[in-house]
This record gives sequence, C-alpha cells and structure tokens, in this order.
Amino acid sequence: MAIRTVRELGDPILRKRSKEVTEITEKIEILVEDMIDTMYEYDGVGLAAPQVGVLRRIFVMDVGEGPIVMINPEILETSGEQSGDEGCLSVPQKAGLVTRPNYVKVKAYDLDMQPFVLEGEELFARCVCHEYDHLDGIIYVDKVEGELKTTIVEEGQE
Repeated sequence: MAIRTVRELGDPILRKRSKEVTEITEKIEILVEDMIDTMYEYDGVGLAAPQVGVLRRIFVMDVGEGPIVMINPEILETSGEQSGDEGCLSVPQKAGLVTRPNYVKVKAYDLDMQPFVLEGEELFARCVCHEYDHLDGIIYVDKVEGELKTTIVEEGQE
C-alpha cells in the first residue's frame, strides 16, 4: 500500500475521460488499495483514479460506512436536489456551493468484476456524482455557483 500523489487543478489528466476497466489485474488491485489509503491519508470522502494520474473508470469513497470501490460506475437514476459547500482533494483548501441530486442509484463492479447496485441520499449522492464527474474530466469548480472560498485549516486541526 502506498500513498499516491494527488493531481491538482491545472493538471491536464484531470480533464480527460477515463477508460473502462476490462479486467482486474494485480496492477488494478494495487491501484485500488493505494487509492483507499490515499483518500484516508488526505481525509477525503472520495477519490477517483484520474486524481492519482490513472485514466481508468474507478473511484473509491467512504461516507461513514467503510470504503466502497466502484469500477465502471454508471448512474442509473437521480432525483431531488441539494445545495451545499463542496471541496476536492485536487483543489486543496477551496470550497464552493454546488447543487447536486439528493438521491442517486448507481451500478458498478467490484474487484471480482461482479455487478452491484447501490442507492443513497445526501452525502452518498453528492459523493457519487462528484467522483463520477472526475471520470469524465469534470471538476466541481465547473459547477460552483458563485465564488470559490478559501477554507482555513486551523493549526493543529489537520
């Protein structure tokens, strides 16, 4: 397991569309482990493969119930609306108001390439939509309503 470098806004890889995963290789398994470790190291709730420089349709997330791995995710359904401040590991110390669906139903594959469907609301829905956007080269700053705000991290509270 390794902590990978998180690519930041301005890195051209963040604007490219990711390719589907066709088989689970040892390289993919290591990537997923590293992504989970990196997400936790940086106190994120989600991380997409392009954010660590890999153009594959994979993201990981943890909204409080343990890590979820989504390979080749496909959003099946959304409804409702929620607006709130959103941040991103690729845009450090910034946040902005983004409106997203309040409910999402997503189909994806696990590390055994077995399909599964999950659905959720609020933070789960926001996180799925945010990470899914990364797979298509979209960054939340593209959707911010108004100005980006600087988030101040108090010393000793990182």
